[in-house]
Amino acid sequence: MSGLVREFKEFAMRGNVVDLAIGVVIGAAFGKIIDSLVGDLIMPVLGAITGGLDFSNYYLRLSSRIPENLPYAEAKKAGAALGWGNFITVVVGFLLVALALFAVMKVINRFRRQTPDKTETAAPTRSEALLSEIRDLLAARR
Repeated sequence: MSGLVREFKEFAMRGNVVDLAIGVVIGAAFGKIIDSLVGDLIMPVLGAITGGLDFSNYYLRLSSRIPENLPYAEAKKAGAALGWGNFITVVVGFLLVALALFAVMKVINRFRRQTPDKTETAAPTRSEALLSEIRDLLAARR
């Protein structure tokens, strides 16, 4: 039994598993930020530009049991409703997440390119190679 516990501990504490867990937690928190950005900032602005429209409450009634002019959340409870406005809101949120991740990766890649790797040595220039060859020839004559 202790071998199984030890093996599980080694698996769970591997760097990749821990990194993945941290990424999932940060991703969930980032998702909440984006949901708020879309729902509380962007969609109201779009609604104001389009004359006060609230996209999240646009839906198509698929059931005759749903009264007209009912908010989408209540319409879903009353019967079948196709929430196309809410879908638009979610798609905008996804696009913003993708854009934010793209921007973060661009910054990280730019930073990686600017930071020289100290372990790598640059290839010698033609002049340096010739000088090294001359040095080696002179050392061989002695």
